[in-house]
Amino acid sequence: VQLQASGGGLVQAGGSLSLSCAASGGTFSTYRVAWFRQAPGKEREFVSLISTHADNTYYADSVKGRFTISRDNAKNVAYLQMDSLKPEDTAVYYCAARLTYDRATMRSATNYPYWGQGTLVTVSS
Repeated sequence: VQLQASGGGLVQAGGSLSLSCAASGGTFSTYRVAWFRQAPGKEREFVSLISTHADNTYYADSVKGRFTISRDNAKNVAYLQMDSLKPEDTAVYYCAARLTYDRATMRSATNYPYWGQGTLVTVSS
């Protein structure tokens, strides 16, 4: 599967952005989709994960209550709605996908074989 992330931009603190992850070349509904982010000088970190049919969602503690992950299997798209943004949310955001489910490893970037190119989110104070 090929992934393409979009929707990043510049926003003031407290604002909102919606990211999209468009998939092609695979059966999208069979993939778990995650969002990761990487700030300058930092390691890539887990943000959120959604199961194949959106039955389960998971969030990093740092974004819980502010970000919402969703997907539309009919359109082959996953989304990340980001509200109440903070300057510390500034990062390049990546969508990633995997076929298998393993709760123990779902927060590790190394366990996702498919990645989008990343979209930059900048939150100004």
